[in-house]
Amino acid sequence: MIARDFPGMADVDSSLLLFCQNVKDKATVSLTGECADEIFGGYPWFFREDALNSGTFPWSIALDERQNILNTDIAKKVNLKHYIDYRYTESINEVEILDCDSKETAEKRKISHLTLNWFMQTLLDRSDKMSMYNGFELRVPFCDYRLAQYVWNIPWELKALNGREKGLLRYIMKGKLPSEIIDRKKSPYPKTWNPTYLSTVKNMLTKIMEDKSAPINNLLNRKYILEILETDGKAFSRPWFGQLMTGPQLMAYLCQVNMWLEKYQPKIEL
Repeated sequence: MIARDFPGMADVDSSLLLFCQNVKDKATVSLTGECADEIFGGYPWFFREDALNSGTFPWSIALDERQNILNTDIAKKVNLKHYIDYRYTESINEVEILDCDSKETAEKRKISHLTLNWFMQTLLDRSDKMSMYNGFELRVPFCDYRLAQYVWNIPWELKALNGREKGLLRYIMKGKLPSEIIDRKKSPYPKTWNPTYLSTVKNMLTKIMEDKSAPINNLLNRKYILEILETDGKAFSRPWFGQLMTGPQLMAYLCQVNMWLEKYQPKIEL
């Protein structure tokens, strides 16, 4: 949280923070494959019908759960869905569909636009903050604007060659990378599966909930948070953000929010 300067992606952030810390011993600058998923169509939401038909940002479809986390008095004044719907519609209306686009390409343009202009920005900020906190610089060649502009107009049927995520990128790298890299199943950036992590963040959040002076307690639906804790996160059924932030990561995120509130003491007016 200190490295990013605000609450972030829990252990998906910390794994990169630790990675950069260790690589810094051997180099000060490195190339990264960040942004290939956004530009070449590598995320599950480019393929999953529930995400494509969600009518919202496909990496944050847990709208009801998000609203339910808020203190009921705050929830009455803050309509998250109304704001998210506004931003979603605003973004979708910016997409220019070409006359030559197939129906599938036209639909995937919309998802690509959302991913490039919202999700990718989050990951670029994450990479920059986690690396520079360690005095380590990451370069993102896939984010070259000329590449992004060129790939934008490639028909989806070609971009997802052979029905695979990043199918075109896999194809053009044949002969340049081993087949075990090109053909392997997509594996998201590492999150923590060790049960010790769940136990640790659960204890941290439990202590926060027991502390009446903890600033986050003025914002949360206590009953729902306790239910999330009692079920080891299973009461929160969808990822909070992206693909990886489920129950344990949500607990860690709430701990970060409380830390951020304590550190900066912002004044919240409704």
